[in-house]
Amino acid sequence: MTKAILINYEYCTGCHSCEVACKKELGLPKGEFGIKLTETGPYAYEGKKGPDRWEWTWLPVLTKACDMCASRTEAGKMPMCVQHCQAWCMYYGEAEDLVKKMDGETRWALYTK
Repeated sequence: MTKAILINYEYCTGCHSCEVACKKELGLPKGEFGIKLTETGPYAYEGKKGPDRWEWTWLPVLTKACDMCASRTEAGKMPMCVQHCQAWCMYYGEAEDLVKKMDGETRWALYTK
C-alpha cells in the first residue's frame, strides 16, 4: 500500500501553517522546506461565472526533504502539515482511498513518496 497526502488546493488560503509545522518537525534551517507553498496570481480571467473574475491560487508542494513524517505516522499520528492545516484541505492515508475523495468539481493534488 502506498501512503499519500491529498490536497484540495481550491480551498488552500495560503496561511503557511503547513510550512511552519513541517520546518519545526524536521528541524530544517532557513531556506529549506519539506513542504513549500507556491502562489499563482492574482490574475483576471473570464470564467464560468462571467468576465472580470480573479484567481489567486496557493498550492502546497512536497519537496525531497519530506518523509511524510515517518516517525509520526508510524505511531498512528498525522503528518505535521496535515495536522496543522488551517483550511482543513489536506488529507493523509492510503493513495487508493484518497483518490476516492477527488470529486471532479474542485482542484486536487495527490503526492506519494
